This record gives sequence, structure tokens and C-alpha cells, in this order.
Amino acid sequence: MTILVTGATGRVGRNVVDQLVQRGASVRVLTRDPARTAFPDGVEVAKGDLLDIDALRVAFSGVRTLFLLNAVTGDEFTQALIALNIAREAGIDRIVYLSVFEADRAVNVPHFAVKYGAERMLEAMGFGATILRPTYFIDNEVMVKDVIVQHGVYPMPIGSKGVAMVDARDIAEVAALELIRRDSATEKLPIRTINLVGPDTLTGDDVAGIWSEALGRPVAYGGDDPSGFEANMASFMPKWQAYEMRLMAERYVSDGMIPADGDGERLTKMLGRPLHSYRELASAIVALGVSGEA
Repeated sequence: MTILVTGATGRVGRNVVDQLVQRGASVRVLTRDPARTAFPDGVEVAKGDLLDIDALRVAFSGVRTLFLLNAVTGDEFTQALIALNIAREAGIDRIVYLSVFEADRAVNVPHFAVKYGAERMLEAMGFGATILRPTYFIDNEVMVKDVIVQHGVYPMPIGSKGVAMVDARDIAEVAALELIRRDSATEKLPIRTINLVGPDTLTGDDVAGIWSEALGRPVAYGGDDPSGFEANMASFMPKWQAYEMRLMAERYVSDGMIPADGDGERLTKMLGRPLHSYRELASAIVALGVSGEA
């Protein structure tokens, strides 16, 4: 049967599609702009978004398994509610949902609360689902690489508790494995929750140290105060979203994102290889130069 991937043009979604194609799966993607990304041969493209009811009904037709990824938007919860209702209407009962680490605890952060609401909906509506709970994405650091390289400051207020940042490629490969496992099962499987973490739990000072080594010169940690971070985010994103990013950063400082016992080992066993590390990203950015893309 066909596996439908939403969010297929983003960092995780693109990799999910590639991983599924490599494993011989029948893949359909939902995208509002089919011309934006060239998908691999054989991938079916459905035009639409998660608020377009007619497009969803067409895209979900003939699908057994769904990868549901909602971007952080002001109407994220509405998108999730509609997508899950249309999925049930279409007879889809197998879902891999991209949530967030400790979604049930950081409920003051809007997109954490939204994702926890969707998790509860998956259970209440009787879906067979894998809930993926990733920590902070290593890939997000591309947004602040120029500040690090040009000013010698690591500006993300991640605190001293530690954050086990995860690579989007690892997220996508686990998602693909779970999608295929559910799609090929003879019956609906029970709900499963997987924490997606990186191999190292890093503090702000740890990350600054990695950059110092990679660049061969000192890089300082900018500190735990999220006000400057919020102001910087507000220069290129809506203020409500910048404030949400501040709330998220405050959770990093107060609680960190610390794996449970066995999280990393379980992922390594699933993937059959080591997890991608933060040091890899820093080294790649330095190798490519300030203007390079990691």
C-alpha cells in the first residue's frame, strides 16, 4: 500500500521520502507547491496543504500509512485535528507522528502543547501509531553559524543541564523504518513512543568548546538569558513565533533535554550504525566555509 508523507519539502520530510524510496516503498507526498522540490522517480505528488479539505481527501485516498509532520504555525493544532479526522475518514489507521521531546511536560510552550494534544488524539481515536519525540535539531545550528564564525559567540541559550541534540537524518531514518514496519504489518499495531536523541548531551559551554576546537580559536557561550535570542529571532520571523522560541529556550535552561536510560542505545540498534553527532555538523560547516550549507 501507499505511504503518504506530509511536510515532504522540509529537512526531515525530504529525508523520510528518500529513505522510503531506498527501501522500495510506494510513496506519495502532499505539498502545496509541487515545483518547489524535485522528488525521486516514482514518487507520486499530491498538491494541497493540511487545511485544504478537498485536497486532503484526494491525497489520503488509497493510503494505508501516514507520516504526519506539522510545521510550527499559528494554526498547527487545527491542521493536526483536521488531518487526523480526514485520515480516519479515509480508513487510514497506521500513523507515524512527529511530536517533540517531553511534549507532555513542557506544556507552556505552544508547539509542545499542540503536539501533546495530537498525541492524545491519536490514542483517543484508536490509531495504531508511532509517536516520535525528537530533541532539538542539530540542523537548526545552521541558522546561527554566522554569529558563531564571525563573532566568536554561541548564541543559543541552551543552559547547563544538557541537550541531546538530534540530527534530522537520524529522525528521518527511524521514521522510515517505523512507517514500513507499520505498513507491512498484517494488522494495526499498538501505539509506540520513541525518544529521538543525539549521542551527546551538551551544555552551552560544551557546544562553545566544540566550536572552539573546530575553528581553532575561542568561541564563548552567550549565556542563559533568552531575551537577546528572542530579539534576534524576531528580526526574521513573526514576533509570536520568536516569543515561542524564547519559551522553548527557557525550558532548555530549566530542564534540558536529557535522554532516558537506553534511548541512544535503542536508536543505534534500530539504525545499525552510530548516531550523527554535533561535532560532525560543526566540522562540516567549517570545512565548507562561512557561506557553505551543511
